[in-house]
Amino acid sequence: MSALLGLEIQELEQLLGPDHPRFRARQIYAALYRERHPDLMQVSTLPLALRRELAAGHAVGWPAVERRFDSTDGTRRYLLALADGKTVEAVWMPEEERQTVCISTQVGCPVDCKFCMTALLGLERNLTAGEIVGQVLAIAADNRLAVEGQRLNVVMMGQGEPLLNLANVLKATRILLDRAGCGLSPRRLTLSTAGIIPKIEELGREPVRPKLAISLNASTEEARRELMPITRKYHLKDLLEACRAYPLRPWERLTFEYVLLKGVNDSEADARRVVKLLANLNCKVNLIALNPGPEIPFETPDTERVLAFQQIVKRAVPCFIRKPRGRDVFAACGQLRKVSSPV
Repeated sequence: MSALLGLEIQELEQLLGPDHPRFRARQIYAALYRERHPDLMQVSTLPLALRRELAAGHAVGWPAVERRFDSTDGTRRYLLALADGKTVEAVWMPEEERQTVCISTQVGCPVDCKFCMTALLGLERNLTAGEIVGQVLAIAADNRLAVEGQRLNVVMMGQGEPLLNLANVLKATRILLDRAGCGLSPRRLTLSTAGIIPKIEELGREPVRPKLAISLNASTEEARRELMPITRKYHLKDLLEACRAYPLRPWERLTFEYVLLKGVNDSEADARRVVKLLANLNCKVNLIALNPGPEIPFETPDTERVLAFQQIVKRAVPCFIRKPRGRDVFAACGQLRKVSSPV
């Protein structure tokens, strides 16, 4: 049984065929994404015969909440079951002024960053556009969140490398940002990449796209190659050139993420080199003190070291420390690995 979630209006028109008026496709599209119905049999604006016809051959396609892990800080980590039995993780982080949903783009991850628990899973498969959008809808429904408007952030920073699943990520992006679809603000959707240079260039040519965040995590080519083996293929110098060439929108700037590892990449010399690397880029830096986990051979730096690093970088570039959320339930950045017990 195929899923309806992930289909755009033109695809719904093709699915219905000439026996149904074209406006029915728009009604179904609105029911899926704007009204967020997990079951089209509940959509009274559609004729009962059409609802039965759709239900006979198609599921809506929401992922099922298999398990939910609640952190003491209010963060929730979700283990979501997909139609083929695979599972993927997503996170909800509530704050007073905004809500953030962190979603995955692949089952597992192929990139093998040495400080990330998700890398230990390897890659099982790409997610479909519907499975990407479905994470947002399922979490929004579970927490009674409004998707449209200005208060919800969605970040593609969960399991997977989004640019290695770019076609599905872009299709999901169009649905999430479409005012007739989910209605998410374009300023509130961000994609994080380890640095797949050809795909960064491809992303920049898209008229509808997320904001771009780059995982930097080292101040030299050699150090980055050790921490992020993908650097052997996509060199740091070339990555920064691609960032300089990236066509930012008038309201937009790049984000560079830097995971601080105690005694590895957190020195004052590292900070000064980061400043030089990012010179003349319209960007900001988010510092992330390592979120620990089993089988990760690094330690979290002391708060004083994180603050000293920030002080050096922010003299030249806006630099922020990302507050860890949900560490006690393995919901923090780099911890998504289906772990059920605390560190």
